[in-house]
Amino acid sequence: QVQLVESGGGLVQAGGSLRLSCAASGRTFSSYFMGWFRQAPGKEREFVAAINWNGGSTYYADSVKGRFTISRDNAKNTVYLQINSLNPEDTAVYYCATPRRLYSISAYSTAGSYDYWGQGTQVTVSS
Repeated sequence: QVQLVESGGGLVQAGGSLRLSCAASGRTFSSYFMGWFRQAPGKEREFVAAINWNGGSTYYADSVKGRFTISRDNAKNTVYLQINSLNPEDTAVYYCATPRRLYSISAYSTAGSYDYWGQGTQVTVSS
């Protein structure tokens, strides 16, 4: 059973930073894409960032490029999302996700490409 557990969210002032973590278990972590999505109240879940199995390729939504950094530590079975220069529009529940498919993914920015999801961690940015 694949399990994903996010942590690191919280309340932060605009301009601040957070590092989110997602700990994975239940299979060989290093063989799979990992993604981060977020969902703000009243809005659809949106893609934030993704990273390939060995960390050699990363992908970002245009809205977060230059402020967010995704990384992974395969020895720790953990993927991270460093979030800098936070603004109130970043307020959302942040989810990590991973597909069933080994090594690749059909469409990294599409939620339907991911099969396993964590419970989410709340990020709230005050102005």
